[in-house]
Amino acid sequence: MGVTATRADRTAEELAAIDRQRIIHPYLPSATEERVVMVEGDGCRLRDADGRDYLDATGGLWLAQIGHGRREIAAAAAEQMERLEYFTSFWEFSNDRAIELAERLTSISPPRQTHVFFTSGGSEGNEAAMKMARYAHSRRGEGDRTWVLARHQAYHGVGYGSGTATGFPMYHEGFGPMLPDVTHLTPPWPYRTELFDGENPTDFCVAELERTIEEIGAQRIAAFIGEPVMGVAGMIVPPDDYWPRVEEILRANGITFIFDEVVSAYGRCGRWFAAEHFGVEPDIIVTAKGITSGYAPLGAVLISDEIAAAITGEGFPMGFTYNGHPTSCAVALANLDVIEGDGLLERARETGAYILERFQELLELPIVGEVRGVGMMHAVELVADRETHEPLPMDAAPQDVIRRETGVIVRDCAHNLVISPPLVMSREEADEVVAAMRSVLERTDPSGRIAPGK
Repeated sequence: MGVTATRADRTAEELAAIDRQRIIHPYLPSATEERVVMVEGDGCRLRDADGRDYLDATGGLWLAQIGHGRREIAAAAAEQMERLEYFTSFWEFSNDRAIELAERLTSISPPRQTHVFFTSGGSEGNEAAMKMARYAHSRRGEGDRTWVLARHQAYHGVGYGSGTATGFPMYHEGFGPMLPDVTHLTPPWPYRTELFDGENPTDFCVAELERTIEEIGAQRIAAFIGEPVMGVAGMIVPPDDYWPRVEEILRANGITFIFDEVVSAYGRCGRWFAAEHFGVEPDIIVTAKGITSGYAPLGAVLISDEIAAAITGEGFPMGFTYNGHPTSCAVALANLDVIEGDGLLERARETGAYILERFQELLELPIVGEVRGVGMMHAVELVADRETHEPLPMDAAPQDVIRRETGVIVRDCAHNLVISPPLVMSREEADEVVAAMRSVLERTDPSGRIAPGK
């Protein structure tokens, strides 16, 4: 048996070479040679194997609520592993950490969310939510209710169900037939006025929803699934009246309302849940990411009494190996303690408002069409033409140039530069993010070409 060298024995280039040889990365073309191998984190800061420092303005994949390197989280995980690292939560088995976390989640969630189904992450959570909706209708004698309404430019994961609900063609092409009985509606994207035929965006979307329900038949529709703020689409913030009006229509037609809060829950929108921010009460809220701030994989689907009663009579026939994983649940409890104890909900609102104010300055640049955000979710929409809203070509990858030149990590989503920093980000760090973005965007012309820096 061969001997594997320890981390300390590897140079940065050796690690990168092994990575290129052995690891398949999501979305990374095989011809790409560059690797950024992270080895340390503290707060909003990261360090790679070469010793270079970075400012994390993305929270990894939008989830590092409490920042990197919190020793109290590591201690909570170690203590739990010494007591009980894992046992199944199938059938009658449970564990004290999962029970405590379920109680905690239902105490901070909107009033209709009274039951918890644990998963390992967001894609699993949306798979479960869609199956719950169909199964609940079936158990009530409404087996014809199979259709799921989603939206174009939505992101709900990469399973066959969640991936079908995701509204980007790239997630469907090349995989063969996707889940049947799923249709996509127009997203509430006020900046893209061309989507609405000159109408008010909410009026257009509501009329389309009503027309779609009539065409399919309400008696055949199981659920509507939507992100409160559409993250991968570019942090699309809907008009204030959009979600309340959608909820009213769904209620009137007996359609299960699924809120995909995988990104937005646990403080990202400045509240425990975005449902509070938008003033709605979904039947199902899907969460993950910020529940542990990424310190351990975990998701939680929060459901109403009505859904729980319908799916549990004979036992809900779906589960995952790591349902209610005790170590992950212990980490989640410690993480929620930090969010609450450090006042990070209020801090997200305050720092988020400051970032949005600073982003307004970027509107001076001719390639910036709009800036928007809620809490600690922000986007800078890049355009080649402000009049036509033509998207800026992103071939030069401004997000990569920003990282290489300044060490600030931002993300490209659908011709937007988006950020979702740890909620612990300071104003000084926010200023650093804005300065880094400006330093590259002010050298970017409408063709997408970026002039060399000084």
